[in-house]
Amino acid sequence: MIRSGRWNFTFTLAVVLGLWMLSTAGYAQQDAQFTQYMYNGMYYNPAFAGKEGGFRFSALHRSQWANYSTSSGAGGAPVTQLLTAQGRLEGKNIGYGLTITNDQIGATGNLEVNLQGAYHKKFNRATLSVGAYVGMFSSSLDYGELVVVNPEPNLPTSGKENSMNLNFGAGLLLDRGDYYVGLSSRHINQPTFDFGEGGVENPLLNHSYLLLGYRFRPIGQLRIEPSFLLKSVSFNNFSYDVSVIATHQNKISGGIAFRGEESVSLILGYSLLRDNSLTLGYAFDLVISGLEAKSPTSHELMLRYKLSTVSREVQRVIQRTPRFRF
Repeated sequence: MIRSGRWNFTFTLAVVLGLWMLSTAGYAQQDAQFTQYMYNGMYYNPAFAGKEGGFRFSALHRSQWANYSTSSGAGGAPVTQLLTAQGRLEGKNIGYGLTITNDQIGATGNLEVNLQGAYHKKFNRATLSVGAYVGMFSSSLDYGELVVVNPEPNLPTSGKENSMNLNFGAGLLLDRGDYYVGLSSRHINQPTFDFGEGGVENPLLNHSYLLLGYRFRPIGQLRIEPSFLLKSVSFNNFSYDVSVIATHQNKISGGIAFRGEESVSLILGYSLLRDNSLTLGYAFDLVISGLEAKSPTSHELMLRYKLSTVSREVQRVIQRTPRFRF
């Protein structure tokens, strides 16, 4: 049974933040977006690093707006890859992780590599996690692929420029078992990228995320988890994702998701191996808004693997020989 007090609190918090962000002017989101966000919390919030213990790895490929082409016939649909790895120091409350994101959108490309660390502290049935990351963000621009309506006289028409800068972020996570709440901020230092003399500058704005989730078992081995992701850019623009995932016997999962003012999604998952340690995931997005500037479908493939911590305890065995008897 859902405990209405807790759920009403988290829902109210999300609504208040959403309405506050709606009241201000907007900026475009620069971070990559994922339909299977509920399985990739470490990308949004470094406090997730090492929270579950053991070693965990994931790889994701997203083809957004498949077969999209501009009015000039050029491509440029977003294509994104995400790799993550995480673990936890044995006998410690310290987790660590690595995230690598490659995001290609038309003439621009972004490569982000972050090292993450988190501290997890238990309070009765709850776990409070504090995390941070430091990394490198590399951004490139191919002037030869740009399609400009009113080009400036000093804007290059060919060549490729690349710029790199440091990148910082931090986050908090409260996990109570049946529900969790995470709040994080990425690109806190708002790095700027200069694409050559006579070119353009592209600042990477601060992105903030609120992630809410609830877990309950209505019957037997069936687990249902609704979740909500609120995304903002410099607290001036927002978008959101909401989903409901059902999992049976920790093996088969399926659900639906909705991305505000853009798409509805179908999410499927299946676990392999005897301990269900290898999981395959697939998400299909159907765009329902803004089709004049997008293709109607997106596809997302994901592979996750978890390696449980192996105990190093060795049992002492009594050796008996003909000479000595015990």
